[in-house]
Amino acid sequence: MAKALFLDIDGVLNSNFWNDSHQREISNGTLVDEEKIKILALLVKRTNAIIILHSGWRFWFDDELKPLGTEAERLVDMLAKEDLFIDGVTPDLTTEEIRRTKKFSLVKADEILLWLKLHNDITGWVVLDDLDLHSVQIEQHQVKTEPTIGLTLEDIKEAEKILEGSISW
Repeated sequence: MAKALFLDIDGVLNSNFWNDSHQREISNGTLVDEEKIKILALLVKRTNAIIILHSGWRFWFDDELKPLGTEAERLVDMLAKEDLFIDGVTPDLTTEEIRRTKKFSLVKADEILLWLKLHNDITGWVVLDDLDLHSVQIEQHQVKTEPTIGLTLEDIKEAEKILEGSISW
């Protein structure tokens, strides 16, 4: 039995605020804020949740979750510093149109629900994402981060309540 934390990256582990103060661009996916990783580590250590990547960043990993590029390597290294690692990724239900228009939020909920269906040993789950995922079922389990700020201590308190079962599913 396990708890799952579905992790998005952009708008969760990086933010426009952090980006602006460092004069760097996050749209190419190269920037992850170490302070956000430390906040994430608090949640994972308190709840023993496994990390399932549902971000577009999952495409930067091979089938064995080995990084395929610099950005993914940097993310893995930063997670490892906090004794965290990615346990899995959600299935890919995107279409060519979704990939071209970058409207991944249209299928993220279905990808998460499919992953849960395939892993029936999950006792609790939470979604960290800055986007509306267009699903009432997901909404009950989502901590929607503010993309200009990213993950906060208040967010992990809310996520912990969801993982600890104060919200039924």
